[in-house]
Amino acid sequence: MTNPQQPNVPSVTVAGSTNRSGTISVRATDQGMPVEIKFERSEYRYGAQSLANEILRLTKRSTVAAKARRRELLAEAGMPADILDRLGLPTRQAAVDELDRIDDADTGPTTWMRPV
Repeated sequence: MTNPQQPNVPSVTVAGSTNRSGTISVRATDQGMPVEIKFERSEYRYGAQSLANEILRLTKRSTVAAKARRRELLAEAGMPADILDRLGLPTRQAAVDELDRIDDADTGPTTWMRPV
């Protein structure tokens, strides 16, 4: 039973990311644990290593987004910013910067066109 005086903050925060073509998606916790991975069969054509690299990149991206969301939830619950900083939870701007850095490392296919 929860106390009505205390805000309800989930013990785990989850976020998802999808590659540019929408063929791979990963949902991961703020602790970096993937909880759901989906990909289309067409991704096999790029090889196992390429698929694994993209899943790892999307897991990192989802983790950053989940950490930022967790920070927002805890801040709304009244946790001081200095404690959130010590927990390593990024601010919204820090998360955006990190997501941009991760997206810059995206080496997946950039077109829907196939060679003929």
